[in-house]
Amino acid sequence: MSMTLPSALRRVPLRQLVCLVPLLLVAAWVAGNWPVILSGVEELRGADRDWLLAAVVVTGACWIPVCLLRQGTVMERLPAGRLLASQIAAGSANHLLPAGLGAHVVTLRFLQRCGISTARSCAALALYSLAQPVGRYTLLLTLMAAFPGAIPTGGLPPAEYGMLALLLLAGGLALAALVLWSVRPLRGVVQDFLRTALTDARALHTRPARVIALWTGAFAFPALQACVMVTVARALQMPVPTVDIMIAYLAAGIVAGIVPTPGGIGSVEAALFIALVGAGSPVSVATAAVLGFRIVTVWLPLLPGALVLAVLVRRKVL
Repeated sequence: MSMTLPSALRRVPLRQLVCLVPLLLVAAWVAGNWPVILSGVEELRGADRDWLLAAVVVTGACWIPVCLLRQGTVMERLPAGRLLASQIAAGSANHLLPAGLGAHVVTLRFLQRCGISTARSCAALALYSLAQPVGRYTLLLTLMAAFPGAIPTGGLPPAEYGMLALLLLAGGLALAALVLWSVRPLRGVVQDFLRTALTDARALHTRPARVIALWTGAFAFPALQACVMVTVARALQMPVPTVDIMIAYLAAGIVAGIVPTPGGIGSVEAALFIALVGAGSPVSVATAAVLGFRIVTVWLPLLPGALVLAVLVRRKVL
């Protein structure tokens, strides 16, 4: 008697089924966005191939500061090869869940597999989440101060939006404080987490090697990402100075971070398009540049990242 499908599935190890999940999610995402992919390829046909190749190379180089940043959040020395592989896999997972949750889940599992406790792994993720925006904001403010005439004011939101964002942030913090004050068990958990995170952060900053890795990665990653945007713009002969493009990209990334979509899909495109047009780019060129940037930084690494994720899960690295 032939084996039925449910019984056959029961004989397949759960880990092997999990390996297929990222590939299926990527396939579904590509199918749903196929018209966008085709239009982006069509717009980029006339682009300079050398500049596009440079964009791909710089995108690959972005994994180096990410690994430095991850290493700078823990005292233990992480295996370099597996660290790089885990961050390639995390980059793919990051585009499947909102607010960076996919990357955090993969990295949390990797740190645990390296023998780091769950509490300290969560503290490392918190430090990473803090250092990354600090690096982006600092780089943006530095460029704006060094090149005040290059600020693309037409691509930045009005000051009223900034005040509204601050009010929303203050309201969210007040609500969180009220919840913590009201729920005693939750307050204890948060206090323990903050104690662990602060202890680890102080210890890390007594190690020069960890400090250099942490903050070099925090500043180098957004700088390299901005360079990718510049190379794509140059491939399309965008008539906007390099510094303006970098400021537009950094500002757009901060604005897009308000909307926690998976991998920033949708929010990044909209904010980056507005910022580039505000910096002086023609609409058609800005549209092609945004599509080209997302193809190079998201769509091209997506499938290889999913394959690496599947391999790491199968080999029990994650």
